[in-house]
Amino acid sequence: MVGLKEELLKSIWHAFTALDLDRSGKVLSHNLCTVLNVPHDPVALEEHFRDDDEGPVSNQGYMPYLNKFILEKVQGNFDKVEFNRMCWTLCAKKNLSKSPLLISDEDAFKVWVIFNFLSEDKYPLIIVPEEIEYLLKKITEAMGAGWQQEQFDHYKIVLNTSREGLSAWELIDLIGSGQFSKGMDRQTVSMAINEVFNELILDVLKQGYMLKKGHKRKNWMERWFVLKPNSISYYVSEDLKEKKGDIILDGNCYVEALPDKDGKKCLFLIKCLDKTFEISASDKKKKQEWIQAIQTTVNLLRAGSPPPHKEARQKRKELRQKLLAEQEELERQMKELQAANENKQKELETVRKQLEAAAARAAEEEKKRLQTQVELQDRFSLELEREKMVRQKMEEQVAQKSSELEQYLQRVRELEEMYKQLQEALEDEKQARQDEETVRKLQARLLEEETAKRAELEKWHLQQQQTIQMTEAEKQELENQRMMKEQALQVAMQQLKQLELERKEALEQYEEVKKKLETAANNTKSWKDKVAHHEGLIRLIEPGSKNPHLITNWGPAAFTEAELEERQRSWKGKKAASE
Repeated sequence: MVGLKEELLKSIWHAFTALDLDRSGKVLSHNLCTVLNVPHDPVALEEHFRDDDEGPVSNQGYMPYLNKFILEKVQGNFDKVEFNRMCWTLCAKKNLSKSPLLISDEDAFKVWVIFNFLSEDKYPLIIVPEEIEYLLKKITEAMGAGWQQEQFDHYKIVLNTSREGLSAWELIDLIGSGQFSKGMDRQTVSMAINEVFNELILDVLKQGYMLKKGHKRKNWMERWFVLKPNSISYYVSEDLKEKKGDIILDGNCYVEALPDKDGKKCLFLIKCLDKTFEISASDKKKKQEWIQAIQTTVNLLRAGSPPPHKEARQKRKELRQKLLAEQEELERQMKELQAANENKQKELETVRKQLEAAAARAAEEEKKRLQTQVELQDRFSLELEREKMVRQKMEEQVAQKSSELEQYLQRVRELEEMYKQLQEALEDEKQARQDEETVRKLQARLLEEETAKRAELEKWHLQQQQTIQMTEAEKQELENQRMMKEQALQVAMQQLKQLELERKEALEQYEEVKKKLETAANNTKSWKDKVAHHEGLIRLIEPGSKNPHLITNWGPAAFTEAELEERQRSWKGKKAASE
């Protein structure tokens, strides 16, 4: 009831400020009781408007009567349009512009009612630029025209420089001037205002013609349906003169699509607690729009939410209040900063004066300091001469110590260089031994492959001997096999030659590694002598003695006598097995 009271107060305020209450206050109160269906209280009315010295018909005197005897008794069972029209009648004649407008008086009345809905909750009533933009956008969309944002931004800048918003009459002049509806005729503008009025004021969420199936005769009749937040009313025609019934909506209702039947298409069903209504739309698009609109309304009823346009208005107001609070907080902070800045300026002035006094004291102290400095200079001159003599002696001693230290450091650097070269020689020797080991492994692999090839050649030779002793009937076939084996033998001989070449290369690499090893050993020996010459700081670790190398008919071998005997036994065993 608080929101209803605020809406009523806005319309009453217009009528209240337009009348001379000394003569017409009783008339206004009587009319309000009539249109709001509030019981008349003649005694209270006469008591309030009696003639006395205090003038009880002042603004402060009338509002207590209005709240106590009229508004607190309003139950909501009244015609809002009739109430607004009564207030409009009392205030329009005095305030409406005399200049010709592009809208009719009826359209001006609807704009006035919309103004009361969108205006701020403070008096005198004004509508802020954000709500003006919202209303003009709604009217432009209803006309099917494009919104000119740049034009409105320019108008908004001009408006903000002079005032916070527009009064109801200035808003009517703005819309009636056609500034934002250029190119549109009066009828189009009137239809657009009526559509916005139905949505915002009459809470019409959707309306249009559809067919409805009767409950008794089961016949289909065309009706004009009007969807509101808690009901769907249907009339004979869109002039709303003859109402045929209502479909009361609540959270238990639901709507669903039906398949085509009885020659009717685009059917849907509205199920309520006591009745079910079958309705046929003109096309599939209208059917889907109505189903979605009704379902949205039912969902809002279930959630206890207000209609979308009222909820959007509340959110816009809350956003403006939030921005206003932030702006006030920012202004408060700016004032605090300004006050703090003034305090800082005062503090800086005090500090400046203190600095000037300190500078004067410092000048006096500087004068005394200079006098004392002259006296000290004479005394320090003698001490300086004595210090020069002492420093000269100390410099001579330091020079001598520096020369000795340089010689010592030079000797240390020579030893470090010799140690580094010795390390490099040891690394070369270590690398040479690793290369020798690699060559030995390669030589062993080549010998093993050579042994395998020789065993395979012996095997093939024995097979040839056995083939010669076979019968004459198998001679031709064996001859062919012999030829194939001879070819394989040639291939094996070639591989053997290749292994021989690889063995020679391995021997050459071995000789080269051996030379490197000898060179490294000589270097190690020479460095050992040098180190021993320099006071024996480092003792070389010599490699151990080497066993004498075995010599084969192909050169030095990398095997011991035991390894060679083991390989000889293995070769003989393979040869005996092949025979």
